[in-house]
Amino acid sequence: MTLHPSAHTDTFARDRLPPAELWPGLAFTLPELAYPSRLNCGEELLDATVARLGADRPAFHSPGRPTWSYGELKAVVDRIAHVLTDDLGVVPGNRVLLRGPTTPHLAACWLAVMKAGGVAVTVLAQARSTELATMCEIAEVRHALCDVRSVDDLVKAEAPKLRITTFGGDGPDDLLHRAASKPASYEAVATASDDVALIAFTSGTTGRPKGCMHFHRDVLAIADTFARHVLKAAPDDVFAGSPPLGFTFGLGGLVIFPLRVGASSLLLEQAGPQRLLPALAEHRVSVLFTAPTAYRAMLLDPSWGAYDVRSLRRCVSAGENLPAATWHAWHEATGVRIINGIGATELLHIFISAADDAIRPGTTGVPVPGWEARVVDAEGAELPDGEPGLLAVRGPVGCRYLADERQTAYVRHGWNVTGDTYVREPDGYFRYVARADDMIISAGYNIAGPEVEDALLRHPDVTEAAVVGRPDEDRGQIAVAYVVLRPGARREAQALREFVKAELVPYKCPREIVFLDALPRTATGKLQRFRLREPVAGGPTLDGCATDGPAAPGTVQ
Repeated sequence: MTLHPSAHTDTFARDRLPPAELWPGLAFTLPELAYPSRLNCGEELLDATVARLGADRPAFHSPGRPTWSYGELKAVVDRIAHVLTDDLGVVPGNRVLLRGPTTPHLAACWLAVMKAGGVAVTVLAQARSTELATMCEIAEVRHALCDVRSVDDLVKAEAPKLRITTFGGDGPDDLLHRAASKPASYEAVATASDDVALIAFTSGTTGRPKGCMHFHRDVLAIADTFARHVLKAAPDDVFAGSPPLGFTFGLGGLVIFPLRVGASSLLLEQAGPQRLLPALAEHRVSVLFTAPTAYRAMLLDPSWGAYDVRSLRRCVSAGENLPAATWHAWHEATGVRIINGIGATELLHIFISAADDAIRPGTTGVPVPGWEARVVDAEGAELPDGEPGLLAVRGPVGCRYLADERQTAYVRHGWNVTGDTYVREPDGYFRYVARADDMIISAGYNIAGPEVEDALLRHPDVTEAAVVGRPDEDRGQIAVAYVVLRPGARREAQALREFVKAELVPYKCPREIVFLDALPRTATGKLQRFRLREPVAGGPTLDGCATDGPAAPGTVQ
């Protein structure tokens, strides 16, 4: 594929794109995906929206702070862009690391980097110094804009030649202090539509993190596919959610999607279920992005009935499998049908989903308009309906790792192979089975952990469940369930086993049940299954046996 002439004077990112023959096939099947050769997504999301809908519309809400209008947001963004180019010497193509809690100022920094032609590397505020050092090394980051409250670990990273500019402080060198004296207008760099706009890092929990490079057109493509055709966002919507902006699920749901249509977004520094629930009611949120665990936790919150959440019209779930039990419980409580979806950092956002009457609980959905999907075997051959295999997708966005040999593992035969095991039903719906490396094979039987988890979650005492395989000399593997119960519930493993046996064929019943106070999760809420596969220390392993009564945290029964 021939790229357009780049506007980047620092050609680091383009020079490290994978060879063209290792790219997945790209498809621009919708008329709205026909982007011009010169395109700056920051200008398109902000300036074009202001020109189309006016500057007075609300853009960002934040508890305890005045709401920013689109005009006010544009002025802040443009002033920060001037600091980047005039004071800090950022040139198009420079990587700029962004770090801090989810606030309007962090979002404004991201937009300013876009307009200045930089490459945003947005990281989690919870990332530690070793992780930050690795990402700075891989992306050769030389500039960072960091919330003053999150600067310590970034300093400890000791990244070579990294210039850190903080914001939210009191000193004269503070980014916002500098920006206050800058002009309130900035002419965006005329980047190419296929210039790299951002590098998003995958989780490094199973190895060295991979930098996923996405173009300016990619940023708009996720809004013009999923947000336009499935979410169907409107200018009067108020968006909110728990994923941080360092997670592409959050960047899309809290910044890109609302700005694309002229809607507003509630940005929460603390967005756990206990903080999220009252915020939904107070700010009359209409579009919510969070993980399945948060939906279930909000329903189980003792104060649930005290909050009016009738403003919700769209609830989106991604990041992990959505159990059917959670979907039904949320629908019964709110009348809102959760929009399930699967996305990937490599593809920026959601590519299989369904909404409204098209939703089928227990399935992920169908390919989002503009995308196509199939289920394939290890050699890339398409499998018949009903047979589990690897999910392969392609569309307007594709995996492009930053100088990483693992490109050939993700992109095969022109398709993005996500690492998920799926079944395509005869009616075209895609049903999640497991991560490809999470399928449990016990005594010759295939056991999909999410199916067992869904059965466990149908028990009224179970609030969280995770099922993994553990090596076993006789069976190859056995299924082990890690379960979190509602407060006050008795830890009766045998009763849970009997419940699962009534829901599934007996061989799928967990051979062990481990009770925990909480499941291990990443900062973005994803379950860390690799930690559950580690042997449980300090406790016996009883093959399916249970002792009635309360148990200590982490007890195996």
